[in-house]
Amino acid sequence: MWDFFKELTDPQSIIKSGGLALLLFVVFAETGLLIGFFLPGDNLIIISGLLCATEPHLLHTNIWFLICDLSIAAIAGNIAGYWFGRKIGPALFKREDAVLFKKRYVSVTRDFYARYGGKTLVVGRFLPIIRTFAPVLAGVIRIGFKRFMLYNVLGAVLWISGLSLPAYYIGYRYPEIMHYLGYIVIGLIILTAIPVIRTWRKERNLKKEQ
Repeated sequence: MWDFFKELTDPQSIIKSGGLALLLFVVFAETGLLIGFFLPGDNLIIISGLLCATEPHLLHTNIWFLICDLSIAAIAGNIAGYWFGRKIGPALFKREDAVLFKKRYVSVTRDFYARYGGKTLVVGRFLPIIRTFAPVLAGVIRIGFKRFMLYNVLGAVLWISGLSLPAYYIGYRYPEIMHYLGYIVIGLIILTAIPVIRTWRKERNLKKEQ
């Protein structure tokens, strides 16, 4: 079980052991299941773009089919999260902290909604935790489904293509970059964590002032 968990948090292991099918499942789970927030979505998309250029045999697809498949998985994940949010309603805000769930995750996402409204579904795609809870909260606050789908599709396409296409181009032009993949992953984790941490700290400071 522990080895399986480690594989699910390691982008290279996911792609090399499960191929495209596991890659699609992870993207779906991170955007559609509450427990999927720990999955490395950004890293996976970037690495899959690099691999399409440098080691295409691992995924057995080209970059355009990859973008299409990943976008569909991301859209479907958000739809699952949206309907889950509509079903459970306000109960999500009353849920106690658990090993894989913290109330602050909901608070951070709610702050993004207060700032960006429905655009959270687009902006939040690029931020860990936010992209997991954004569709759920969209269902909780009952954003109209047509409006939700507009932001959902737009966010998914921008997220997938915005990360995979530049990675594919870099991998095609500079295939030796794969030797530095570990450093790239660490850098991505740091960069994507910064805005989430800043938002959480602002929300915590506001609560202290109140």
